[in-house]
Amino acid sequence: MDSECALLPHRFARWFDSRGWRPHPHQLAMLKAARDRRSTLLIAPTGGGKTLAGFLPSLVALDEQPREGLHTLYISPLKALAVDIHRNLVQPVEEMGLTLTLETRTGDTPQAKRQRQRIKPPNLLMTTPESLALMLSFPDAEAIFSRLETVIVDELHAIEPNKRGDLLALGLARLSSLAPTARRVGLSATVGDERRLIAWLSPTGSAESAPVTLVRGPEGALPELSILLPEAVLPWAGHMGMHAVPEIYQAVKNTRTALVFVNTRAQAELVLNGGNELIGAQVAGGERSEGFLHATHALRMQRDGAHDRRRTLAAATAAQASHMRRSPQIASRRWRVRYGSGTR
Repeated sequence: MDSECALLPHRFARWFDSRGWRPHPHQLAMLKAARDRRSTLLIAPTGGGKTLAGFLPSLVALDEQPREGLHTLYISPLKALAVDIHRNLVQPVEEMGLTLTLETRTGDTPQAKRQRQRIKPPNLLMTTPESLALMLSFPDAEAIFSRLETVIVDELHAIEPNKRGDLLALGLARLSSLAPTARRVGLSATVGDERRLIAWLSPTGSAESAPVTLVRGPEGALPELSILLPEAVLPWAGHMGMHAVPEIYQAVKNTRTALVFVNTRAQAELVLNGGNELIGAQVAGGERSEGFLHATHALRMQRDGAHDRRRTLAAATAAQASHMRRSPQIASRRWRVRYGSGTR
Protein backbone atom coordinates (compact mmCIF):
# COMPACT_ATOMS: atom_id res chain seq x y z
CA MET A 1 0.00 0.00 0.00
CA ASP A 2 2.82 2.44 0.84
CA SER A 3 4.34 2.16 -2.63
CA GLU A 4 0.91 2.68 -4.17
CA CYS A 5 0.32 5.72 -1.97
CA ALA A 6 3.18 7.36 -3.85
CA LEU A 7 0.57 7.94 -6.57
CA LEU A 8 -1.18 10.34 -4.21
CA PRO A 9 0.23 13.89 -4.07
CA HIS A 10 1.22 15.16 -0.64
CA ARG A 11 -1.70 17.59 -0.38
CA PHE A 12 -4.18 14.75 -0.88
CA ALA A 13 -2.31 12.31 1.37
CA ARG A 14 -2.35 14.92 4.13
CA TRP A 15 -6.11 15.37 3.69
CA PHE A 16 -6.69 11.62 4.02
CA ASP A 17 -4.52 11.56 7.15
CA SER A 18 -6.40 14.49 8.68
CA ARG A 19 -9.58 12.43 8.52
CA GLY A 20 -7.98 9.26 9.80
CA TRP A 21 -8.42 7.57 6.41
CA ARG A 22 -6.23 5.63 4.06
CA PRO A 23 -7.04 5.54 0.34
CA HIS A 24 -8.67 2.30 -0.78
CA PRO A 25 -6.74 0.16 -3.29
CA HIS A 26 -9.44 0.70 -5.92
CA GLN A 27 -9.16 4.48 -5.48
CA LEU A 28 -5.42 4.28 -6.12
CA ALA A 29 -6.05 1.94 -9.06
CA MET A 30 -8.36 4.56 -10.57
CA LEU A 31 -5.64 7.15 -10.12
CA LYS A 32 -3.07 4.94 -11.86
CA ALA A 33 -5.45 4.24 -14.76
CA ALA A 34 -5.96 7.97 -15.20
CA ARG A 35 -2.21 8.60 -15.32
CA ASP A 36 -2.04 5.91 -18.03
CA ARG A 37 -4.90 7.68 -19.87
CA ARG A 38 -7.09 4.56 -19.68
CA SER A 39 -10.87 4.55 -19.57
CA THR A 40 -12.05 2.70 -16.49
CA LEU A 41 -15.03 0.79 -15.14
CA LEU A 42 -15.18 0.67 -11.34
CA ILE A 43 -17.48 -1.93 -9.81
CA ALA A 44 -17.92 -1.75 -6.06
CA PRO A 45 -20.76 -2.10 -3.53
CA THR A 46 -22.56 0.91 -2.12
CA GLY A 47 -20.50 2.80 0.43
CA GLY A 48 -17.18 1.67 -1.03
CA GLY A 49 -15.95 5.13 -2.02
CA LYS A 50 -16.82 4.93 -5.73
CA THR A 51 -17.62 8.62 -6.11
CA LEU A 52 -14.35 9.80 -4.58
CA ALA A 53 -12.49 7.21 -6.66
CA GLY A 54 -14.09 8.61 -9.80
CA PHE A 55 -13.29 12.23 -9.04
CA LEU A 56 -9.89 11.77 -7.40
CA PRO A 57 -7.88 11.66 -10.68
CA SER A 58 -9.57 14.86 -11.88
CA LEU A 59 -8.90 16.67 -8.60
CA VAL A 60 -5.25 15.60 -8.71
CA ALA A 61 -4.86 16.60 -12.35
CA LEU A 62 -6.37 20.04 -11.79
CA ASP A 63 -4.19 20.54 -8.72
CA GLU A 64 -1.02 19.62 -10.60
CA GLN A 65 -1.93 21.54 -13.76
CA PRO A 66 -4.56 24.22 -13.06
CA ARG A 67 -6.45 25.36 -16.14
CA GLU A 68 -9.63 27.03 -17.27
CA GLY A 69 -12.46 25.37 -19.11
CA LEU A 70 -14.33 22.13 -18.72
CA HIS A 71 -12.08 19.30 -17.54
CA THR A 72 -14.47 16.69 -16.14
CA LEU A 73 -18.11 16.01 -16.91
CA TYR A 74 -20.04 14.02 -14.30
CA ILE A 75 -23.32 12.48 -15.47
CA SER A 76 -25.90 11.18 -13.02
CA PRO A 77 -29.31 9.61 -13.73
CA LEU A 78 -30.82 11.81 -10.98
CA LYS A 79 -30.50 15.58 -10.85
CA ALA A 80 -30.81 15.44 -7.06
CA LEU A 81 -27.82 13.10 -7.00
CA ALA A 82 -25.81 15.51 -9.13
CA VAL A 83 -26.59 18.28 -6.64
CA ASP A 84 -25.63 16.01 -3.71
CA ILE A 85 -22.32 15.07 -5.32
CA HIS A 86 -21.55 18.75 -5.91
CA ARG A 87 -22.24 19.53 -2.26
CA ASN A 88 -20.15 16.60 -1.06
CA LEU A 89 -17.19 17.61 -3.24
CA VAL A 90 -17.17 21.21 -2.08
CA GLN A 91 -15.94 20.25 1.39
CA PRO A 92 -12.76 18.35 0.40
CA VAL A 93 -11.99 20.91 -2.30
CA GLU A 94 -12.18 23.71 0.27
CA GLU A 95 -10.31 21.75 2.96
CA MET A 96 -7.43 21.00 0.58
CA GLY A 97 -7.42 24.56 -0.77
CA LEU A 98 -7.82 23.47 -4.39
CA THR A 99 -8.26 26.31 -6.87
CA LEU A 100 -10.85 24.82 -9.19
CA THR A 101 -14.47 25.45 -10.04
CA LEU A 102 -17.33 22.98 -9.84
CA GLU A 103 -20.99 23.53 -10.68
CA THR A 104 -24.20 21.69 -11.53
CA ARG A 105 -26.41 22.00 -14.59
CA THR A 106 -29.90 20.51 -14.43
CA GLY A 107 -33.43 21.54 -15.30
CA ASP A 108 -33.44 23.60 -12.09
CA THR A 109 -30.37 25.66 -13.00
CA PRO A 110 -31.25 29.36 -13.49
CA GLN A 111 -31.10 30.62 -17.05
CA ALA A 112 -28.46 33.24 -16.26
CA LYS A 113 -26.16 30.57 -14.83
CA ARG A 114 -26.68 28.36 -17.88
CA GLN A 115 -25.70 31.20 -20.18
CA ARG A 116 -22.60 31.92 -18.11
CA GLN A 117 -21.60 28.25 -18.21
CA ARG A 118 -21.65 28.34 -22.01
CA ILE A 119 -19.27 31.30 -22.02
CA LYS A 120 -17.07 30.19 -19.11
CA PRO A 121 -17.58 26.50 -18.22
CA PRO A 122 -16.45 25.30 -14.78
CA ASN A 123 -13.65 22.78 -14.39
CA LEU A 124 -16.07 20.13 -13.09
CA LEU A 125 -19.68 20.05 -14.25
CA MET A 126 -22.34 17.74 -12.75
CA THR A 127 -25.33 17.12 -15.01
CA THR A 128 -27.88 14.57 -16.29
CA PRO A 129 -28.25 12.73 -19.63
CA GLU A 130 -31.07 15.05 -20.71
CA SER A 131 -29.17 18.23 -19.87
CA LEU A 132 -26.12 16.88 -21.69
CA ALA A 133 -28.25 16.20 -24.78
CA LEU A 134 -29.38 19.83 -24.76
CA MET A 135 -25.85 21.13 -24.35
CA LEU A 136 -24.62 19.01 -27.25
CA SER A 137 -27.27 20.60 -29.47
CA PHE A 138 -25.82 24.10 -28.98
CA PRO A 139 -24.00 25.70 -31.92
CA ASP A 140 -21.07 26.38 -29.58
CA ALA A 141 -20.92 22.78 -28.25
CA GLU A 142 -17.43 22.31 -29.71
CA ALA A 143 -16.12 25.34 -27.83
CA ILE A 144 -17.61 24.00 -24.58
CA PHE A 145 -16.41 20.38 -24.83
CA SER A 146 -13.28 20.45 -27.00
CA ARG A 147 -10.91 20.51 -23.99
CA LEU A 148 -12.81 17.85 -22.05
CA GLU A 149 -10.50 15.31 -20.38
CA THR A 150 -12.83 12.95 -18.48
CA VAL A 151 -16.46 11.83 -18.57
CA ILE A 152 -17.78 10.12 -15.42
CA VAL A 153 -21.00 8.12 -15.69
CA ASP A 154 -22.42 7.30 -12.26
CA GLU A 155 -24.93 4.54 -11.46
CA LEU A 156 -24.04 2.89 -14.77
CA HIS A 157 -25.78 -0.34 -13.80
CA ALA A 158 -29.06 1.56 -13.48
CA ILE A 159 -28.87 3.68 -16.60
CA GLU A 160 -27.35 1.24 -19.14
CA PRO A 161 -30.36 -1.08 -19.67
CA ASN A 162 -32.96 1.58 -20.55
CA LYS A 163 -33.70 4.33 -23.07
CA ARG A 164 -31.89 6.93 -20.99
CA GLY A 165 -28.81 4.77 -21.39
CA ASP A 166 -29.37 4.82 -25.16
CA LEU A 167 -29.65 8.61 -25.07
CA LEU A 168 -26.46 8.89 -23.05
CA ALA A 169 -24.64 6.48 -25.38
CA LEU A 170 -25.45 8.81 -28.28
CA GLY A 171 -24.21 11.73 -26.19
CA LEU A 172 -20.92 9.95 -25.47
CA ALA A 173 -20.46 9.24 -29.17
CA ARG A 174 -20.94 12.94 -29.90
CA LEU A 175 -18.49 13.86 -27.13
CA SER A 176 -15.92 11.49 -28.69
CA SER A 177 -16.05 13.54 -31.89
CA LEU A 178 -15.69 16.82 -30.01
CA ALA A 179 -13.03 15.59 -27.53
CA PRO A 180 -11.38 12.48 -29.00
CA THR A 181 -8.87 12.06 -26.16
CA ALA A 182 -11.39 12.25 -23.31
CA ARG A 183 -11.40 9.24 -20.98
CA ARG A 184 -14.61 7.48 -19.98
CA VAL A 185 -15.14 6.43 -16.37
CA GLY A 186 -18.06 4.26 -15.32
CA LEU A 187 -19.13 3.81 -11.67
CA SER A 188 -21.36 0.83 -10.98
CA ALA A 189 -22.68 -1.27 -8.15
CA THR A 190 -22.06 -5.01 -8.27
CA VAL A 191 -23.53 -6.57 -11.42
CA GLY A 192 -23.78 -10.06 -12.86
CA ASP A 193 -22.60 -9.19 -16.38
CA GLU A 194 -19.54 -6.96 -16.20
CA ARG A 195 -18.72 -7.41 -19.88
CA ARG A 196 -22.00 -5.77 -20.86
CA LEU A 197 -21.06 -2.61 -18.98
CA ILE A 198 -17.56 -2.68 -20.44
CA ALA A 199 -19.02 -2.88 -23.94
CA TRP A 200 -21.38 0.01 -23.24
CA LEU A 201 -18.57 2.16 -21.86
CA SER A 202 -16.06 1.31 -24.59
CA PRO A 203 -15.88 3.61 -27.65
CA THR A 204 -15.78 0.45 -29.77
CA GLY A 205 -19.08 -0.83 -28.40
CA SER A 206 -17.54 -4.24 -27.73
CA ALA A 207 -16.05 -5.89 -24.66
CA GLU A 208 -13.48 -7.66 -26.84
CA SER A 209 -10.15 -5.82 -26.66
CA ALA A 210 -11.98 -2.82 -25.22
CA PRO A 211 -9.69 0.05 -24.14
CA VAL A 212 -11.30 -0.06 -20.68
CA THR A 213 -9.60 -1.08 -17.45
CA LEU A 214 -11.83 -3.01 -15.03
CA VAL A 215 -11.32 -2.11 -11.36
CA ARG A 216 -13.16 -3.97 -8.60
CA GLY A 217 -13.73 -2.60 -5.13
CA PRO A 218 -13.81 -4.75 -1.99
CA GLU A 219 -16.83 -6.90 -1.28
CA GLY A 220 -19.47 -5.44 1.00
CA ALA A 221 -20.20 -6.69 4.50
CA LEU A 222 -22.54 -9.64 4.88
CA PRO A 223 -26.05 -8.59 5.97
CA GLU A 224 -27.53 -9.56 9.31
CA LEU A 225 -31.27 -10.14 8.88
CA SER A 226 -33.92 -10.02 11.58
CA ILE A 227 -37.64 -9.36 11.93
CA LEU A 228 -39.09 -6.67 14.20
CA LEU A 229 -42.32 -7.75 15.90
CA PRO A 230 -44.24 -4.72 17.23
CA GLU A 231 -46.04 -5.08 20.55
CA ALA A 232 -49.01 -3.00 19.39
CA VAL A 233 -52.04 -4.70 17.90
CA LEU A 234 -52.09 -4.59 14.10
CA PRO A 235 -55.10 -2.57 12.88
CA TRP A 236 -57.61 -4.48 10.76
CA ALA A 237 -57.49 -2.10 7.80
CA GLY A 238 -56.51 1.37 6.62
CA HIS A 239 -53.33 1.57 8.67
CA MET A 240 -50.04 3.17 7.62
CA GLY A 241 -47.81 1.12 9.88
CA MET A 242 -47.55 3.71 12.63
CA HIS A 243 -47.95 0.98 15.24
CA ALA A 244 -44.39 -0.14 14.41
CA VAL A 245 -42.66 3.24 14.89
CA PRO A 246 -41.64 2.66 18.56
CA GLU A 247 -39.91 -0.61 17.70
CA ILE A 248 -38.20 0.94 14.69
CA TYR A 249 -36.92 3.79 16.83
CA GLN A 250 -35.62 1.42 19.51
CA ALA A 251 -33.87 -0.67 16.84
CA VAL A 252 -32.03 2.21 15.17
CA LYS A 253 -31.48 4.78 17.92
CA ASN A 254 -28.05 3.39 18.87
CA THR A 255 -26.78 3.12 15.31
CA ARG A 256 -24.95 5.87 13.51
CA THR A 257 -27.33 5.93 10.56
CA ALA A 258 -30.32 3.97 9.30
CA LEU A 259 -32.29 3.93 6.07
CA VAL A 260 -35.95 2.96 6.31
CA PHE A 261 -37.68 1.85 3.11
CA VAL A 262 -41.41 2.57 2.84
CA ASN A 263 -44.04 2.12 0.15
CA THR A 264 -45.17 5.72 -0.35
CA ARG A 265 -44.00 9.25 0.31
CA ALA A 266 -46.89 9.66 2.75
CA GLN A 267 -45.50 6.79 4.81
CA ALA A 268 -42.06 8.38 4.75
CA GLU A 269 -43.43 11.60 6.22
CA LEU A 270 -45.57 9.74 8.77
CA VAL A 271 -42.61 7.65 9.97
CA LEU A 272 -40.43 10.72 10.36
CA ASN A 273 -43.14 12.75 12.09
CA GLY A 274 -43.94 9.82 14.34
CA GLY A 275 -40.29 9.46 15.23
CA ASN A 276 -39.98 13.16 16.06
CA GLU A 277 -43.10 13.00 18.22
CA LEU A 278 -41.68 9.98 20.04
CA ILE A 279 -38.41 11.81 20.63
CA GLY A 280 -40.27 14.87 21.87
CA ALA A 281 -42.14 12.78 24.43
CA GLN A 282 -38.92 11.16 25.62
CA VAL A 283 -37.15 14.51 25.96
CA ALA A 284 -40.07 15.83 27.97
CA GLY A 285 -39.74 12.77 30.19
CA GLY A 286 -36.06 13.40 30.82
CA GLU A 287 -34.63 10.83 28.41
CA ARG A 288 -31.71 11.64 26.14
CA SER A 289 -32.54 12.01 22.44
CA GLU A 290 -30.34 11.38 19.43
CA GLY A 291 -32.26 13.32 16.77
CA PHE A 292 -34.17 12.20 13.66
CA LEU A 293 -33.84 13.35 10.10
CA HIS A 294 -36.96 15.37 9.37
CA ALA A 295 -36.94 15.68 5.58
CA THR A 296 -37.39 13.01 2.95
CA HIS A 297 -35.25 14.60 0.23
CA ALA A 298 -32.74 17.03 1.74
CA LEU A 299 -30.32 15.00 3.87
CA ARG A 300 -29.88 17.37 6.76
CA MET A 301 -28.52 16.11 10.04
CA GLN A 302 -29.65 17.13 13.51
CA ARG A 303 -26.82 17.25 16.02
CA ASP A 304 -27.32 16.43 19.68
CA GLY A 305 -25.55 19.36 21.31
CA ALA A 306 -25.10 17.62 24.67
CA HIS A 307 -23.19 14.67 23.25
CA ASP A 308 -22.03 15.97 19.83
CA ARG A 309 -22.99 12.69 18.23
CA ARG A 310 -24.84 12.32 14.94
CA ARG A 311 -27.83 10.05 14.49
CA THR A 312 -30.07 9.80 11.48
CA LEU A 313 -33.28 8.10 10.50
CA ALA A 314 -33.97 8.51 6.79
CA ALA A 315 -37.26 7.31 5.36
CA ALA A 316 -37.28 6.74 1.62
CA THR A 317 -39.51 5.34 -1.04
CA ALA A 318 -37.88 3.04 -3.55
CA ALA A 319 -37.53 5.92 -6.03
CA GLN A 320 -35.76 8.07 -3.44
CA ALA A 321 -33.46 5.33 -2.17
CA SER A 322 -30.93 5.61 -5.00
CA HIS A 323 -30.52 9.31 -4.25
CA MET A 324 -30.40 9.02 -0.46
CA ARG A 325 -27.91 6.19 -0.18
CA ARG A 326 -25.24 8.30 -1.86
CA SER A 327 -24.98 10.69 1.06
CA PRO A 328 -21.69 10.26 2.98
CA GLN A 329 -23.75 9.73 6.13
CA ILE A 330 -26.03 7.16 4.53
CA ALA A 331 -23.11 5.37 2.87
CA SER A 332 -21.76 4.46 6.32
CA ARG A 333 -25.10 3.30 7.69
CA ARG A 334 -25.43 0.16 9.77
CA TRP A 335 -29.15 -0.43 9.50
CA ARG A 336 -31.65 -0.76 6.69
CA VAL A 337 -35.30 -1.35 7.55
CA ARG A 338 -38.01 -2.49 5.12
CA TYR A 339 -41.17 -0.90 6.48
CA GLY A 340 -44.66 -2.17 5.63
CA SER A 341 -45.59 -4.71 2.98
CA GLY A 342 -45.09 -4.14 -0.73
CA THR A 343 -47.22 -5.34 -3.61
CA ARG A 344 -44.30 -6.28 -5.88
